[in-house]
Amino acid sequence: MTALERDELLERIKKAVDAEPLDRESATKVAQHLEYAPHEILEPLMEAARELGIRGHGAEITVSRNIFIPLTNLCRNRCSYCTFAKGHKSPEVRNYLLDEVRSAVRDGLRAGCREALFCLGDKPEIAYRSYRDWLAKQGYSSTPAYLVDACRVAYEEGIYPHSNAGIMTPEELAELRRWNASMGLMLETTSARLRERGQAHYWAPDKDPARRIRMTRDAGELKIPFTSGILIGIGETPEERVETLFAIEALHREYGHIQEVIVQNFHPKPGTRMEHVPSPSDELMAGTVSLARLIFGPAQNLQAPPNLSPTSLELLARSGLNDWGGVSPVTIDFINPEAPWPELAELAVRTEAAGYRLRERLCVYPEYLRERPEFFDPEMLSRLRSDCDEDGYPTGRAFSQES
Repeated sequence: MTALERDELLERIKKAVDAEPLDRESATKVAQHLEYAPHEILEPLMEAARELGIRGHGAEITVSRNIFIPLTNLCRNRCSYCTFAKGHKSPEVRNYLLDEVRSAVRDGLRAGCREALFCLGDKPEIAYRSYRDWLAKQGYSSTPAYLVDACRVAYEEGIYPHSNAGIMTPEELAELRRWNASMGLMLETTSARLRERGQAHYWAPDKDPARRIRMTRDAGELKIPFTSGILIGIGETPEERVETLFAIEALHREYGHIQEVIVQNFHPKPGTRMEHVPSPSDELMAGTVSLARLIFGPAQNLQAPPNLSPTSLELLARSGLNDWGGVSPVTIDFINPEAPWPELAELAVRTEAAGYRLRERLCVYPEYLRERPEFFDPEMLSRLRSDCDEDGYPTGRAFSQES
C-alpha cells in the first residue's frame, strides 16, 4: 500500500465515525494492514473506534457475573486447538447430573452470580454409545433434551441460563427458549478452507460455516437474543476475518437478534495439534476489535474476553468494545482453563484506569428488556424486568474492592 492509499484509508476510517459504517473494501484493506503493518494504522483506528463506542454506550464497559456449567465435556468434534472435549475413555469425562446442576447454581447465587452459562460438546450421543446409554438411564434421547431440563432446574433455582450448546435444530432451540434468557453460537469463521485436511476444523463437522450460519438464522426467526463472534488466529486470512464479521452483521441486520459480538483470540493449549501456534498479538486483537466497531456501528455490543488478554486490558478498553463478557467468581473458564478470570474488583480498577466505569448486566442486554419484549416468553420477561431497574440493568450489588 502506498502512502497515498494509506492516507485515503485513514480518512475513510475517520469518516466512519460520523457517516456510514466501514464498507467491505475499506474493511479488507484495514485488516490487511493490521496483519502486515499494524503500527501505521492502529492508533487512528482505535481512536475512531473508541469514539464510536462511547457514542453508542457512554464511558461504561459491562460484565456479567456468572457460573460456568459444562453439562458434558464429550463432543463429536475434534478441533485442533481444543482441550475442553474429552474422548469417551478419558478419566476426565464429566457429565453433570441435575442435582449437580442445582448445587452449582446455589453456589453461584451465594456469590452474587446471575447467569448460568451452559457450555457443552456438540452431539456426543452420535459419537459415543456409552454416552447414549448414560443419557437413556437419565430418561433422555438427546443432549438438547437433557439441556432443557438442566436449564429449567437452574431457572427455577433463581438464576438465568444462557446456553451455548453447539448446533441445534429449530425445534430444539424453541424448546430451550422458554428456560433461557439468551443463547449463543460462535460463528468463529466463514472460512470453509479451515475444514480442509490439516486445518483447524478438519475433524469438526459442526464447525462447517454454513451450518453455523443456518442455526444463527434459525435463532433470529425464533426471536432469541443471541451471541455470535469471531475467533482470530486459527489460520484464517485477514480477508476471511472481514468476511466473518460482515456475515454476522448481515444476520443481525435481517433479524435484529445478535445482542453481542465477541472478538476472541486463539489461545494455544499444550497437548493440542496447534500448541505451537502463537496467539494473535495484542495489536492484532485490539485492531480487530476496532475494525468490528467500525463495521457494526455504535449500537452493537462488542465484547472481548479479559482472561485471554490479561496484560492488555487497557489497550482493549480503548479499542471500542463495551463489554467484558461473563466473568465468574466461582468457576474456571472450562474452555480455556489455563487462563484464569480476573478478580472483579481488579477488573473494575483496570477498567477505570482506561477511563471507563465497570457496570454489571444480566446475560441479556438492557436494550432487549427495554425495547424488544417480543424476544421473550412473558414469564421470562416479567422475571427479568423484576430484577432490573428501568434501564434494564440488574439492581443490587455493585463492584468494589470487596466484590
